[in-house]
Amino acid sequence: MIATLRGKLLYRLPETVIVDVGGVGYEVFFPVSGRHRLPAEGAELFLHIQTVVREDAFLLYGFVELEEKAAFLLLTGVSGIGPKVAHGVLAGVTPAELSRAVAGDDIHALMKLPGVGKKTAERICLELKDKIRFIPASSDPVGKGAARPVEAVSVDAISALVNLGYPQARAEAALQDVRRQSGPEAVRAMTLEELLRQALRALA
Repeated sequence: MIATLRGKLLYRLPETVIVDVGGVGYEVFFPVSGRHRLPAEGAELFLHIQTVVREDAFLLYGFVELEEKAAFLLLTGVSGIGPKVAHGVLAGVTPAELSRAVAGDDIHALMKLPGVGKKTAERICLELKDKIRFIPASSDPVGKGAARPVEAVSVDAISALVNLGYPQARAEAALQDVRRQSGPEAVRAMTLEELLRQALRALA
């Protein structure tokens, strides 16, 4: 699993960017609407990565902020929303705005996002209502009405479990079990490897 990439931005393509890491070029999906947040070609770039493995492809989705990756993981767990739609949604809304829309059942705001119709917006509100606290909201400059942040290691742990073949819902449930048993402060202090061991034990 690839969780992050740090390298040189080689090219900006219509739907992706090419990042040179030690002489290897990685093609990463990155929304056109977010290109203004990228450095110039040839400059150093750091991206949080979600690896999506399919039978016919090995795809990388890139995010500037960790909270965007966390929101992406939650969105792809919603019925009928795949990686492409989830990535498009996050091109049009910040995680903090998404969390407020879900918490407030703001169907109309969600329907303005790319690829989201009324039924999809309703599913997002219904299925993410109880999970909204897991969306970090550090991108909210004033911090008002924002969702409670999560530890970065928890986001990567969920990503790792999904890539090991566990459904996202089970991976999230396992992390919740670890939090209940160990406490939030203990989880925050764990390394990724330690948290994965605990989560795998909960899944056994």
